[in-house]
Amino acid sequence: MNSPLSVLIVEDEPLISMMLEDFVETLGHTVAGTADCVSDALKLVEAGGVDIVILDVRLRGGEASWPVADRLADRGIAYLISTGGHVDPPPARHAAATQLAKPFTMDGISKAIETATARV
Repeated sequence: MNSPLSVLIVEDEPLISMMLEDFVETLGHTVAGTADCVSDALKLVEAGGVDIVILDVRLRGGEASWPVADRLADRGIAYLISTGGHVDPPPARHAAATQLAKPFTMDGISKAIETATARV
C-alpha cells in the first residue's frame, strides 16, 4: 500500500459493514463513511473525500446499487463490487469492475482495493 485511502462502505448488513470497517482500518485505510441505501451513498459521494467505494450489489429491500456505480464511474472514483452469491451480471458499463465475493477475507479485500485503484 502506498498511502492510506479514504474508503466508503455501501453495505446493508450491519455486521458485514462493521467487519469491512475493521478490515479497512486494519489495512491502514480510513473509513470515510458507511451507507445502507443508494440515496445515502450518493449523498456521501457528493460530499467528496472518497478515494474508493466498496459497493454491495443488492441493498435492503432488493435495491440495486448501480446508480451509485454510475456516479462513481462518472466522477472517476475507484469502486469494487461485492456480491454474496448468485446475482445477475453487472450492466455492461460495470462489467469490468473489480469484484469481491462474500465471505470476505483480509487478503481478498486488500487485493481488490489494490486492483480497483489501479484501474482508475
